[in-house]
Amino acid sequence: MPRSRSEADRRQRAERGGRWGETLAAGWLLAKGYRIDAMRFKTPVGEVDIIASRGTVTAFIEVKTRRSAASYGMALAQVNSRRISRAAEAYLARHPRLAGRTLRFDVIFLAPFAWPRHVKNAFPAV
Repeated sequence: MPRSRSEADRRQRAERGGRWGETLAAGWLLAKGYRIDAMRFKTPVGEVDIIASRGTVTAFIEVKTRRSAASYGMALAQVNSRRISRAAEAYLARHPRLAGRTLRFDVIFLAPFAWPRHVKNAFPAV
């Protein structure tokens, strides 16, 4: 629960920025030839920002929006791979047709005045 009004405002701004970043990342993926299978896939054990596929690959993608491209390294360290892996398992259980596909965990970094940075295979399944 937010401790103060300013903290609640900060959280709301972060939420809006995150949604904007996910929408921008999805558009960028579409331009690169991916199909968006799901966005903001939520389960009790975790969440995946974007699930996209291209060819025989299904990618579970975390989107990180930062104030500058210089903070990408720190943002990658903050990715909760366990949460994303668990949500991916739940998605796969609901979509057994994906069993034979190559699965990948990616991160897309976004920052003002910088091209999106797509890190493929950013981490292994946990």
